[in-house]
Amino acid sequence: MNPVIIVPTYVGGSRKPISDDVIETYDHVTPLTHQGELSRCLISLRERGVTLPIFLLVVAEGRYEQAASNKIRGIASAFADTLNITVIDDEVLQQFYQRAEALGFYDLEETIALSGYGAMRNLGLIVAAAGGYTECIFIDDDEIIEDDEFIEKALYGLGKLTPKGVPILVKTGFFLDSKGSWKSSNTRKWYDRFWQQGELFNAWITKAMRGSRLSRSNGFYGGLGIIHREAFRRVSFDPWISRGEDLDYLLNVRMYGGDVWFDNQWHATHLPPPNRTEAQRFRQDIYRWVYEHRKLEYAKSQIDLIPIQSHTLDPYPGPFLEHSVSGRVFITAVLRIIGRPKDRKGYFHAAMVAQREAKEYAETFCMKYYEFQSGWPHIVAAFEADPLMRSILTGAPLQAAPQGSSQGFPSVRA
Repeated sequence: MNPVIIVPTYVGGSRKPISDDVIETYDHVTPLTHQGELSRCLISLRERGVTLPIFLLVVAEGRYEQAASNKIRGIASAFADTLNITVIDDEVLQQFYQRAEALGFYDLEETIALSGYGAMRNLGLIVAAAGGYTECIFIDDDEIIEDDEFIEKALYGLGKLTPKGVPILVKTGFFLDSKGSWKSSNTRKWYDRFWQQGELFNAWITKAMRGSRLSRSNGFYGGLGIIHREAFRRVSFDPWISRGEDLDYLLNVRMYGGDVWFDNQWHATHLPPPNRTEAQRFRQDIYRWVYEHRKLEYAKSQIDLIPIQSHTLDPYPGPFLEHSVSGRVFITAVLRIIGRPKDRKGYFHAAMVAQREAKEYAETFCMKYYEFQSGWPHIVAAFEADPLMRSILTGAPLQAAPQGSSQGFPSVRA
């Protein structure tokens, strides 16, 4: 085993969103003038004695790329003697694009990037592949690690077979909040009667926490997930999903013949800063669920994909993958206009989005994912075999990189 840790960190001019772009709007952004949560996360890794390579992906809003890079490099430098940290910023990304073009891969700016949840995760997978790592562990900068066996638990079962001979290639853990609870804290409001994501999620995770250590998962925590090389060589994240790129990855893995497993003993503590405006997040959720439904419907017409029926993901997220999701969105937006009058304008816009913009977006972009995904194994194989790409992304001396690429989900043994 040769694992690597990937930590995205989000930097902007303020806590408030500066863009209406649903792809480039993030829940938790650290202003340049604030210390942020990254140092706390790195301290926790140091205290656990983590020696694995750590790559920080600098996701900067708007025009702040250079300032964000300076900030994150400054934070990383304080750990230079104790942690093995490499910073991937916009300067490195531009070198990556230049080398990609030399290898014959053009127009990757939308799909492998430091902007957008899905494209950023894809960059993390490429870093892992180019660096010759066999397991890619994602955590987020607003988490702390309090378990001394965190890495051992992350690797538990990965690359091995279930009793039925199914390879375990993608695994997720769970978050604890500031009170030590693994349940969603979203409280039920009368105006969210048709939008009970937290309640339905809690129904699923309660069952999973009471079951065997490893079980077939209904979710995937992007901030606490591990992906084996045999999976990240095969399946990419969707760069056009507005949010929930982690759950979307579970759907992608299933469509291409794999699965995601839930480990009820692997956890991190999630201590996020204040959310962006709830109306903005709701708008992204509208795009997300309308897009997911369209994407899965399209997949059912493709002979090379395994169709996913929404009821197989009950109690969550199944109901949000059904055709009725547009109706749920519209009714919830109207009820929130009544119940949260301070955000009336945002929810009114959301109601309009549910009927028009989100559907147009889904029609335009869902097929683009399948086009990109069809070429993903070739992209990974080329970058994995290129010593110069490895040097650009990892800072390693030029030398031969691991060869070979998997085209499916083979039965592998650790």
